[in-house]
Amino acid sequence: MIQILPYSLIVGQESLKLALELAYIAPRIGGVLISGQRGTGKSTAVRAFAQMMFDRLPVTLPINATEDRVVGGWELSKLMLGKLEPKIGLLEEANKGLLYVDEVNLLDDHIVNIILDVTSTGVLVVQREGQSEEKAVSFTLVGTMNPEEGGLRPQLLDRFGLMVSVEAETKTKNRIAILQTVIDFDEALSEHSEKSPSSYIRAAISKNRKYQAALEDAKENFYNVELTKEVVESCTTLAQEFKAEGNRGDYMIALAARAYAAREKAEVVSKQHVKAVARLALQHRRPEMKQGHQEAWSEVDDERVEKILSGD
Repeated sequence: MIQILPYSLIVGQESLKLALELAYIAPRIGGVLISGQRGTGKSTAVRAFAQMMFDRLPVTLPINATEDRVVGGWELSKLMLGKLEPKIGLLEEANKGLLYVDEVNLLDDHIVNIILDVTSTGVLVVQREGQSEEKAVSFTLVGTMNPEEGGLRPQLLDRFGLMVSVEAETKTKNRIAILQTVIDFDEALSEHSEKSPSSYIRAAISKNRKYQAALEDAKENFYNVELTKEVVESCTTLAQEFKAEGNRGDYMIALAARAYAAREKAEVVSKQHVKAVARLALQHRRPEMKQGHQEAWSEVDDERVEKILSGD
């Protein structure tokens, strides 16, 4: 029985949904960081996306996870009996799925580094009894954080490909739409059974399948979308103008823009595609964020992107 609100029914949070979709289309993006207060629908959107794309809920990494629990160790019950039986870690459990790290800013930096290394390389190194084993592991990484509880170190911030700031909906009309959706789903769920799902849930599942097929097509077509020299130069110019350190910002803008173009079934990446993803790729790479400030991306920043891309 479906217990998770279908992805197709989620109202609002368009930036969050876009970031999740882009990270799926282009795994090289290396993860999405979601910043926002509790009760803003972060977990709901992530779980709904995982259910739709991987037909299972995300593997959730707890705050107190040890290195053995993350990368793998020995089965404790067998070890107590003097037997060595390997136990896979959470990263391997998340293989070909979604790894969800709630409150990633409260996690030990060493553990975060391990996760980000595996995300970027696709290789998990497990060391047991002096022996080293390498395993191919791939997953979509999503981390959430509440900025009121502290931020991530700049080195870790930069390694998340995209970042989204999620705020509680303030417009009455949109809040009503969100509440009505949840109420409708609860009511549909009460009359739903595996043999005879309600028409409301059948329609949502049908929409989910269309979303899933479209994202899978975009992922398959990703490298067929052309990145022109002009667009590549625009990505570099944006990163430089926003003072993003290093070269990762340039690369993330290009990856995200290409993924967005593939999602839109375009043959060539345009500056409009770049504009649509600039916030996601640059927000956490600005000097203000690296200095510990948590200013959200503003309309002024959007205008600045527009001006840079237009060459004014």
